[in-house]
Amino acid sequence: MRIALLAASITLAMASTASLAATAYVSNEKDDSISVIDLASQTVTETLKVGMRPRGLLLSSDNKLLYICASDSDRVQVMDLATRKIIKELPSGADPEQFALHPNDRWLYISNEDDALVTVVDSQSDAVLAQIDVGVEPEGMAVSPDGKWAVNTSETTNMLHWIDTSTQQLVDNTLVDQRPRHVEFDGDGKRLWASAEIGGTVSVINVASRTIDKVLTFKIKGVHPDKVQPVGVKLSADGKLAFIALGPANHVAVVDAQSYEILDYLLVGRRVWHMAFTPDQKQLLTTNGVSSDVSVIDVDSLKVTKSIKVGRYPWGVVVTP
Repeated sequence: MRIALLAASITLAMASTASLAATAYVSNEKDDSISVIDLASQTVTETLKVGMRPRGLLLSSDNKLLYICASDSDRVQVMDLATRKIIKELPSGADPEQFALHPNDRWLYISNEDDALVTVVDSQSDAVLAQIDVGVEPEGMAVSPDGKWAVNTSETTNMLHWIDTSTQQLVDNTLVDQRPRHVEFDGDGKRLWASAEIGGTVSVINVASRTIDKVLTFKIKGVHPDKVQPVGVKLSADGKLAFIALGPANHVAVVDAQSYEILDYLLVGRRVWHMAFTPDQKQLLTTNGVSSDVSVIDVDSLKVTKSIKVGRYPWGVVVTP
């Protein structure tokens, strides 16, 4: 019994150490920089200068490259994380805001907010493979786990645009609530979660039929409904929980991803934008634009445990082991 308890304690300690050893990268859109956070000490250890108004961030599948949407530079920058230097810039189209990487680890689907386009770039050859007309003010971008679909949100058209990645053609549209900002596939690719900032809702879409199964609404005691503006969405790897960043409501909603019950609201920093899990899913980081900090949420206890100051207007975040 003692040996079993000791082994369990060692396993738990190793998992905790793995979480603490992670590194977070946060884009600061007002400072043209990336804050590097050591999650063991939960402090910023370095600030990296990048292109103008960095927003969306992505990692390559091997966690060696960081892709950065430098929106006002009209470029996607590629950073080698071993040296933390920009090694090249990709032709992203105008005003890239969010993007998604195909499972082939090559094709980047990039939303061009000013031009009502999605640009598809081969990140290895640097070639532009396609430019696809979508709705007005495209922002959110996701690629399904099987690589079949790329989905874009258009903020003014209030639609999700379904792109067949085998042909790079727009084949369908789904109408959602006002100002859709972000889309996220679940782990098996059967459902797509789409936030609507002005509508104040999150729609859960059946991918097979491309129709809405459920619309989630949020009510926080003491917070005016107009401030409840969903943006970022993150789904736990086990499929049990969904976390919804509620913008100027300054809370993250915790949702049962199967029953769609709202389980809790967690108070974080001001104007919460986007989120990222640590690799072991033990912690969730939120970027809080107006308060210029990152909140650390303990996923098991659903408690906010730390606030970490970063640059001005943090927007995107990713975490590496």
